[in-house]
Amino acid sequence: MTPADLSTTVLHAVRRAVDEDALHAPVPARVRVERTRPGGCGDYASAVALQLAGPAALPARQVAEILRERMAGAPGIGRVEITGPGFLNFTLDAPADAAAHRALLDRVREQGLRYGHGDALAGTPLQFGHAREVRAAVIADAVRRLVRAQGAPVRISCHEEPDPDWARLGVTVDAHGRTPAQQTETAEIRPVPAGATAGELLDRLGPDATRWGLLRPAGHDRARLGDELLVQGEANPLFLVRYAHSRTRALSRGAALLGFTAAGDEVGEEVSEDAAALALLALVADHPAALAAAAHHRAPDRLARHLEAVAHAFFDFHDTASPLPAGDEKPSAAHRTRLALAEAAGTVLAGGLSLLGVSAPPHL
Repeated sequence: MTPADLSTTVLHAVRRAVDEDALHAPVPARVRVERTRPGGCGDYASAVALQLAGPAALPARQVAEILRERMAGAPGIGRVEITGPGFLNFTLDAPADAAAHRALLDRVREQGLRYGHGDALAGTPLQFGHAREVRAAVIADAVRRLVRAQGAPVRISCHEEPDPDWARLGVTVDAHGRTPAQQTETAEIRPVPAGATAGELLDRLGPDATRWGLLRPAGHDRARLGDELLVQGEANPLFLVRYAHSRTRALSRGAALLGFTAAGDEVGEEVSEDAAALALLALVADHPAALAAAAHHRAPDRLARHLEAVAHAFFDFHDTASPLPAGDEKPSAAHRTRLALAEAAGTVLAGGLSLLGVSAPPHL
């Protein structure tokens, strides 16, 4: 069971409790679940009972009890416990969990770079406008990519004639100049300006580092555009993300030389034994939600931070148990599962970088 699956299960329990008049509260659009923190119990936790307690005019623990009764025996959930003032804690069922892991890894493999794309914004035409400033142009371009990945038709306009150097950054503008209609209908993108032109940044940093440097900070923060973006070391988040992707590709090449792939019915069965693997799998499973949130909030920086988290988790996982056999060791089901997870992480990294307009080379 993925975090998204668990969130859906909890949401169904809330809706059932409301339908049965056991709970008088509005049904939320989404229920948040997260990994249990140190000192907690189970695999995942949710504060949904605390959120519903006020509208329901009930103590949070009573709301939690109502929801626990309606989740007992749900597929994939082994145990539901209540802690503190009303937190729900979930322990997943191991056999069902293995099947869910396999299904998730299969889904990532099948969907490829489109994994995480959806239709949350389908049928919602959007228009964004920005000043003749490079950071605003690059953020608008990334927002265009994100909302299109969620099914929305989108149009970008610049208040003045675009800078020709923007094309070197992959930026396109559909129209320029203002009209009264555009002023009322266009959502404005107004980040803190970069303080340099596109040409100046490109000459010093190149397109990938320039885009990452402009997109990684939140729009209300100043972008750091120094030589640290070119450092070939894991302290540089851009290098970390791209290096993690290139390592996943190297693992696939190494497996092919050893004569095995990630395919197989047993893939997914070993993940539950490894905390680092579970942490990486959870981030892979959260990728669709991360893309949807970045599109909804018009915030490419959210996607950049998600990719950094995936990269860190990948290296933790890789250092714990390599997907490739050592010495004379024969490839096993465990190696195929680890390889499938590494390849899924690589797909998430490549797909996310593509939406940010940053390249993901197979060698670095």
